[in-house]
Amino acid sequence: MTVLDDAQAALATGPLCDSCLGRLFAERSFGLANAERGHALRVSLALEDDEPFEPTEDCWVCELESERVEWWAEQAATAVRGYEFNTYQVGTKVPPLLEENDALLREDVGLDEDAGEALKTELNREVGKHVGDLTGAEVEFGRPDVQFTLDLATDEVDVNVNSAFVYGRYRKLERDIPQTKWPCNDCNGTGRWQGEPCDGCDGSGFRYDESVEQLSAPVVVEAMDGEAGTFHGAGREDVDALMLESGRPFVIEVDEPRVRDIDVEQLERDINDFADGKVEVESLRLATHEMVERVKELDASKTYRMDVEFDESVTDEALQSALEELEGATIHQDTPQRVSHRRADLTRTRDVYAASGELVDESHADIRIHGAGGLYVKELISSDEGRTEPSLTGLLGVDSVVTALDVVDVQGEDEPFADEEFFRDI
Repeated sequence: MTVLDDAQAALATGPLCDSCLGRLFAERSFGLANAERGHALRVSLALEDDEPFEPTEDCWVCELESERVEWWAEQAATAVRGYEFNTYQVGTKVPPLLEENDALLREDVGLDEDAGEALKTELNREVGKHVGDLTGAEVEFGRPDVQFTLDLATDEVDVNVNSAFVYGRYRKLERDIPQTKWPCNDCNGTGRWQGEPCDGCDGSGFRYDESVEQLSAPVVVEAMDGEAGTFHGAGREDVDALMLESGRPFVIEVDEPRVRDIDVEQLERDINDFADGKVEVESLRLATHEMVERVKELDASKTYRMDVEFDESVTDEALQSALEELEGATIHQDTPQRVSHRRADLTRTRDVYAASGELVDESHADIRIHGAGGLYVKELISSDEGRTEPSLTGLLGVDSVVTALDVVDVQGEDEPFADEEFFRDI
């Protein structure tokens, strides 16, 4: 059987549009659209049979959906009017009847069921080309800014606007500010208890009035004209701890942004003005979706600065000796009592990379610890009633407690944030 024989058999099944005829031979003659293949085959058969050329005005396979490519593209472009996007993808829901027609045509012609190209594939490509022409955006098969789904049964275009992402580092300059919103435990974040305003949160629904998230994400959401924002941090510091110096990596995810190409330097200034000295951000970059997982899974070491108070007098010689023993040590820690209500009771091992400090007076010291991620530094000082070994308390033989804690550096063992792959071109 020749291509013309197969084409003649296809036309014998009933009226076919050029696209459906050409799709049977989509793997032949690269560079042609299926409609061009179908038209060429129809002309060739008319010439071979010396019959009048008769274009078709009907199609039993696709019911002329193939001829509505430009209409679908216009519907898609209209659906995202007012949204900024650089990449897109088109998908199609084909009714079962049309899919069955597609299969029956191949069966009747005697072709393999996967011969040529499916109707869905052709529409995705052809409508996609026109959408690109209308919007100036580019096709992206990974995670595009916008995903269009054409529903042939309902004549509707479903639009999914994917999130936008902003990466940066934050410093927390005041204590008693959590990283993210902290719902009130008494009212489960509702602000009400037995029909009255909750006493635990004064009706706000939150245990703390502000968070790093609340002091930053709303500004990003407003700048991108999005629906909502989610804050993703590379770990988190204690509520009563400051986050200083290099800051902690974070990503703010914005749902359904209408604006994507923003001035990140201006955004940085706007966030810092809004946070009013409580939080500062820097190094803002537009990022990709992959950066969220990179940040959340960062295997980060941390450097802490602590104010430590001793129950008894301590000499500088004894302090330096204890710190020397801690430096380079592998610490065995049972889950601290202060977090045992929300974390499994496990024994973890973490390394101390560096330990230094000096006495402020005989019962107070300024101590700096650089340790592996997951090291409980408050318990490294206090011993948590022997649940952490070794500890400063154990080595000194004097009860010690952290009275103020600052995180001064967060640095990944495999720092991903200089990798341009995870940032958007600006």
